[in-house]
Amino acid sequence: MTDFKSEIKALGQTVMVLQGGGALGAYQVGVYRALHEAGIEPDWVIGTSIGAINASLIAGNTPGDRMDRLDEFWRRVEHGHFLPALARNFAAVAGGIPAFFRPHVPAFFSPHAPLGTEDAGYYSVDPLRATLGELVDIGQLNGGPTRITLGAANVRTSEMRYFDSRDIPLDLRHVLASGALPPAFPAVRIDGELYWDGGIVSNTPVEAVFDDFPRRDSFVFAVHIWNPHGGEPATIWEVMNRHKDIQYSSRAASHIKRQRQLHRLRHIVAELAARVPEDQKHDNLFAELAGYGCLTRMHVVRLLAPALDFEDHAKDIDFSPDGIRQRREAGYRHTMETLEKAPWRAPVDPTEGFILHEACGGEMIETSAAAR
Repeated sequence: MTDFKSEIKALGQTVMVLQGGGALGAYQVGVYRALHEAGIEPDWVIGTSIGAINASLIAGNTPGDRMDRLDEFWRRVEHGHFLPALARNFAAVAGGIPAFFRPHVPAFFSPHAPLGTEDAGYYSVDPLRATLGELVDIGQLNGGPTRITLGAANVRTSEMRYFDSRDIPLDLRHVLASGALPPAFPAVRIDGELYWDGGIVSNTPVEAVFDDFPRRDSFVFAVHIWNPHGGEPATIWEVMNRHKDIQYSSRAASHIKRQRQLHRLRHIVAELAARVPEDQKHDNLFAELAGYGCLTRMHVVRLLAPALDFEDHAKDIDFSPDGIRQRREAGYRHTMETLEKAPWRAPVDPTEGFILHEACGGEMIETSAAAR
């Protein structure tokens, strides 16, 4: 078997970026399993919403326990084993999912009643807090080998906040805040501020790694569980499905375009600075301008989960055993196929600091030069 571990390690720190998307997060588990079996463990994992939950199960456990904890979480949230799709989804909306959330009855019957800022949601996530309390080791979350960053939206300012284990101690509040999607789930208060699901601001938190300082050579697996590409919808059902895909695939394309431009400019500045005569490099202005240059390089593998045949606009609440199984298997299969193609081995322009490798369903997609 190819030694992907050593090959990828040579390219820099390994980062996983995980979108939010409810039940679609099972795809991320398959992606992680493929990397885990290939000996690739992330140095840093970044997530929002269900991506934050999966990230906490990875960073909050030792590498040897991670798959067991991920498997156990997704086994517990399976729902509607013997029900048809419509009945299953209605049951989740009406009755909740026992290990995840339960109805907050006053919110359904008295929508104008003052529930309190930390209880204003249709559901309580106390079951999720209990589940994660059993499956996430807070000591590992903060002191283990994997850095974790969780995105949440500040309710008061509407700004994205990234809670980072490198900077502050994290606990389950930060995970719950990242997944507090309104109006379903109530906001979570941290250090006096209320936070909602980071996905309402940026569901693909790639900027956390792109804007990190100091910059480092990185190999980034960005796992997209919503489909940024799709056909023209012809029915209301298809409109609702495509609307969600566009809404939650977020601004990833614009982030990537901007970062490709910035990294190329940083490389160009560094190359120009190297050509300045030595006797002129002691000037303070030179030092200031040269500081904008950087020769770090990021290989970004953007894994796009294709739409599965059985999915519709309610796919993010489809926690059926069969739906979870199919998404996990797809994530595993597509990641293994992408690893075997090893797109990072292709020669690159030395002035490029950001190299995008885009794959959908295990097939590589040609990236446009216009995005540079």
